Amino acid sequence: MFIEKLLLKLVMNGNMSKKTLASKRILNQTALAGPLLMLTAAFLFAVLDGLIKALGPSFRVWDIAFYRFGCGLVILLAVFGWRKNPFSGHNTRLLIIRGITGCAAFLSLVTAIRLIPMSTAMVLFYSFPAFAALLSPLIFKEAITKVEIICVFIALCGVVILFDFSLEGTAFGQVMGVVAGFFAGLTVAIIKKLRDKNGPVTIYLYFCLLGTVITLPSYVAAPQIPTIQIDWLIVSGIVFISIIAQLLMNQGFKYCKSWEGGLFLTSELIFTTIIGIVLFSEIVTWRFWVGSFLVFASAVLINRSNTLKNAVESIHDTSCSS
Repeated sequence: MFIEKLLLKLVMNGNMSKKTLASKRILNQTALAGPLLMLTAAFLFAVLDGLIKALGPSFRVWDIAFYRFGCGLVILLAVFGWRKNPFSGHNTRLLIIRGITGCAAFLSLVTAIRLIPMSTAMVLFYSFPAFAALLSPLIFKEAITKVEIICVFIALCGVVILFDFSLEGTAFGQVMGVVAGFFAGLTVAIIKKLRDKNGPVTIYLYFCLLGTVITLPSYVAAPQIPTIQIDWLIVSGIVFISIIAQLLMNQGFKYCKSWEGGLFLTSELIFTTIIGIVLFSEIVTWRFWVGSFLVFASAVLINRSNTLKNAVESIHDTSCSS
């Protein structure tokens, strides 16, 4: 009898160990999935920045935005629309609000760039992880710890150093830069909430729909159509890279908190700088190395913090079940 109980206990412990290992493996994969998806999206957004810069000044912001949103809408409907109604998502009102806030962030940023220096506008815009960290707990009850707040602060310091920040330009332009950061933070918070019951395609489809409606009147007023092969290639690259980057970002929010995903997305600045160095012969300064280190250090710190937290939760769950 004693031997039978001992054998049964050994078998149960073995099964528990297998479950624990499987649980740890899933947690580790989840901890890596979010950062990898976000960093890949950030890299593609940086490539997108390079393509927009290479397109030249003859194409207005409205032209670029319309091609991005309008062509994206057509492609998504062509690829995914034949299976089912692609607009049949959960919480349609919030999907529409996400499209509006995303467009508001884009237009506010464009306004800021036209009124104040580029570096000032980008630093103010990349305050959006801080806004996401502030808005997510207030609107969607998404908790944030002290360590996570420190990570956001470190990333923001890295952004400021990267751009040699100084508060210049008109007051209205500065306000628009902050407004762009606010709407971007609100947007990523909404995306995180929408990912609970909506796929990445549905979320981006509504963004493209609202973006097309908003940019169409200004585009039609004075459309700039590509006339040479290189322009067609660049515009096509902008459209397809936008789709891939947005879908990866939306999928990444399944594994990241809103502000955490925003923090990983700040690495776009580093990738953009690298592309500028390689393709446009821009000069490397100490600001690039220090700013890049702070941005990546914050990303590594938050990832390690989440991995440790997941491990503790796994041990707690295992001890409770045993």
